[in-house]
Order: sequence, then structure tokens, then C-alpha cells
Amino acid sequence: MPLDSTAAIEAVYRSDWGRIVATLIRLVGDFDLAEECAQEAFAAAVDQWRASGVPESPRAWIIQTARHKAIDRIRRKANFEEKLESYVASGLVRTLEEPNYDTSEIPDDRLRLIFTCCHPALALEAQVALTLRTLCGLDTDEIARAFLVPPATMAQRLVRAKRKIRDAGIPYVVPETNEMAARLDAVLTVIYLVFNEGYTATRGSLVRTDLCAEAIRLGRLIVTLPGPQTPAEATALVALMLLQDSRRDARLDEAGDLVVLDKQDRGRWNQEQIAEAFPLVEEALRGAPGPFALQAAIAALHCQAARAEETDWPQIVRLYDLLERVQPSPIVSLNRAVAVAMVDGPRPALTLIDALAATNDLDTYHLLHAARADLLRRLGSPGEAAKSYLKALALVTNDSERRFLERRLREVQLPPT
Repeated sequence: MPLDSTAAIEAVYRSDWGRIVATLIRLVGDFDLAEECAQEAFAAAVDQWRASGVPESPRAWIIQTARHKAIDRIRRKANFEEKLESYVASGLVRTLEEPNYDTSEIPDDRLRLIFTCCHPALALEAQVALTLRTLCGLDTDEIARAFLVPPATMAQRLVRAKRKIRDAGIPYVVPETNEMAARLDAVLTVIYLVFNEGYTATRGSLVRTDLCAEAIRLGRLIVTLPGPQTPAEATALVALMLLQDSRRDARLDEAGDLVVLDKQDRGRWNQEQIAEAFPLVEEALRGAPGPFALQAAIAALHCQAARAEETDWPQIVRLYDLLERVQPSPIVSLNRAVAVAMVDGPRPALTLIDALAATNDLDTYHLLHAARADLLRRLGSPGEAAKSYLKALALVTNDSERRFLERRLREVQLPPT
């Protein structure tokens, strides 16, 4: 039975957009041209696949179609033959050759793209934003939400970053071994942000399994790259992602609704991933622990507890204390406050969250208001809790999280019995 063309197009867009764009950037050397021609190829697939059926290799079809569209664009803009010498110098002439679509080669284009986006000539925020745009295929407004900035601001950052890559002639290659150290921290950060988008997706269902799996694959690939001894933070990142991902199946119930950590069926956690991660956490903690090592240690403590009430929350608070010193951020402070609530009760934690809210750093972050609402609910202040739940609902974009917050809001609005 032939595959439904619409479903096939949606599937390849969801799973392979970043891989396709990464391959095209390598072939044409231009971010905008690669993205635009990829979009045109997907549009062409809508009609052609419906008429002739889904090709044997959908991703290869999209890449080849986009490649031809890129060549056509260049020919229309200028005489191709007269400009051939400059195209040879830029590497564009390679688009005239049949590319190798072997699946063992194409995935590495994603890694090349990450290292290109993480060039030290670019600001860290630009590195991350470009990776999320090209690797994940996120829209500009979705990236803007991740950075808590207006979409117009993020659009300008993306334009400037692409222009700098083009004007500076930043090569689309994995750097030499002696150049990797300058980029590795940013590379690890963007891989984890890819994982985070999969773990708690901006839109739709809570989890994007494809992004989580790809981030873990890329993390493992980083660990195996040739060069000096693998940095502890690379090992820690793999451990952290494995531990977080191990809880995936327990995070949603049969209706697709969010299940909070202390209510999850721990029997559904992936014990193979947990067993693989524990030795990596120990290895990462042998020296001076970095941010990923500390986060992995926190995740490991959750996974070690057979029951929620057995979680070593005092140790988790101490780890957050260290994390605040190593990598201070409002998000870390918010997570620490949640842990404090489990040790000292909701009132001290509410004081911490109110102080954090007063800075306005997380005013557009729905989890700040959701955490505040939960503490107020536990303190027996349903009216104030409802106000914070409403603020969180005004900001949340994920359907599973929205339903959870709506359910909690209804609970605090029920009349006392």
C-alpha cells in the first residue's frame, strides 16, 4: 500500500529538516539560499509525490530537488558560465556532481553545521540561535521564546550571524583538532538546547523523541571525536541527556497529559539508560565539576530514588548551590528554589521566587509563575495561586503543559468543601 504523500512529507520535514539544510549549506555555501531552496523543494514534493508516489529515499529527493533549484536561482541572477571561476573557488561547483546520500555520511553534516555555527567569531547567542534555526528547523518566534526576546530582535540576530559567516568566509568544515577547544563549550551547549527542545517541546505534544535521540547521538559523537582526552563536560552532557531521557515514557499519561516527577511510575523509567549514565556521572565528577556534571549529578539523585519520597533533596540543594556559583543564571536560581521547597517547605522557597520575580528576568517565563502558583497552592492561598496560574497560562505554548496548568487552576478555583 503506497504511503500517504502528505504524511510522508510531514514526517521527513519533522525528522530530517536540519539534516537536509545542513547538507545544502555544505553544497551551496549560503544559509539563506539553502533554507529557501529546501522550502521550495518541500513545496514541490506536495504535488509531485501526490501524483507519482513517495520516492524510495524522500530525503535524497528533497536534497536533489533543492540543489537543482539553487543552481537555477544562481543562473537567473547572473551568467553561470561567466561566474564559474568564483563558484569553483567557493565550492559551489560541487552542486553539479551527484552527492553521496549514504546515511553513514549525511548525518555528519549536522555536526559540521554545529561547528560552523559555533565559530568563535560569532557571539554565543548567535551560535545557539543559528543552530536552533538550521539544525532544528525552529521558527524565529520559537527561538525568540527560548531566549525571552521579541521575534524582531531574534530575526536581526539571525540575519547578522548569517551575514558574518558569508562575509568572513567562515569555512563549513569541522575544525582541526587544535581548534576544537575554542568551540567545544558552545557546541555542547547547543546540543543540550536541541535536547531540551525535544524534552519539552515549544509546541504540540510535550516530547519530540526525534530531537532527543539526535542530541544524544551528537553528544556521543563529540565524545568519540579524535583529539586530546575527552573533556569531562562532554561526558557529563551525554550522561545528563541519558538520565533525562530515561524518564520519557513516564512523563505523559495515556491521554497525553503531563505527569509531574513525584507522580511518575518509576517502573517505566529506562533502566538501561540509567545504568549507562551512572558511571559517566562518576567520571565527570572526578575533577572540578562543570555545569553539565552538576546537572547530571542532580539527575542521577532523582534516578537513584526508588520512590519520590526517598529523593535526597538536601544533597540536590547543595548541588544547586554549587551550580549557582559555577554558572549563575535565573533558571538555576528558580530550580534551586523548587528544591528548597522540598527541604524547608514552601514559604522559604516562595521568598526566593518572589525575589527572583522582582528582577523581571523571568517575567515571560511560564515556569516561574507556575512554580509560584504551586507554592501558593501548598500554602493555602488559592486566590493568589490562581493569579499566578493565569499568568503561566498566558505564556505557555506547549499543549500538555497547558492542560496541566488548566487542571491546577480549576483545582484552586473550586469552592471549599
